[in-house]
Amino acid sequence: MSMVFKALSDPTRRRVLQLLRKGPMSAGDLSDQFDVSKPTMSAHFAVLKDADLVHAEKAGKSVIYHLKLSVLEEALLGFVDSFAGSGSSAPGKERA
Repeated sequence: MSMVFKALSDPTRRRVLQLLRKGPMSAGDLSDQFDVSKPTMSAHFAVLKDADLVHAEKAGKSVIYHLKLSVLEEALLGFVDSFAGSGSSAPGKERA
């Protein structure tokens, strides 16, 4: 789970994920959305792949990235569950 949060800690990577919510995009099309070098974007893509948040598919000379939303959902639910103590009541609610 820490790999996911490392990936999400950067605003550029969060924006890449937002763009991919609309559908798969090539590395070039994604890179065109940012004012950073291609090697910098490649490093961001690598972090997202290492966190298993995206899937890269080779299509000719292009790389197409797909969002793996289920991985993100699972990580976020795990994070929320880590704060929910078993048997504790919700804030502001008394136990019966």
